[in-house]
Amino acid sequence: MQLIACPWCGEREEAEFHYGGQAHVAYPDDPYALDDEQWAQFVFFRDNPKGPFAERWVHSAGCRRWFNALRDTVTHEFLAVYDASAERPRNTSTAPVAQQRKGQEAS
Repeated sequence: MQLIACPWCGEREEAEFHYGGQAHVAYPDDPYALDDEQWAQFVFFRDNPKGPFAERWVHSAGCRRWFNALRDTVTHEFLAVYDASAERPRNTSTAPVAQQRKGQEAS
């Protein structure tokens, strides 16, 4: 089982979380001005990169708070977790969150 680090509760089993889609997708300024094709692009089409990808997650069996995570889609490792209102971290290292935390504790 994979562990996911909730920013508020710490590491928990993945069964406590639910995926919420791609992070940092801006809602259209005037959704009523969009035609059907543009609306479909907004609702259904998302990036699908190979490598680091910003995602939304909710800790549904814990604190029930939403947060964003930077996850490597190749290895499925979480590279960073951060508040949903924050910008995507510039760190796109492929070192998992647990290793990054160990390095931070030493400094």
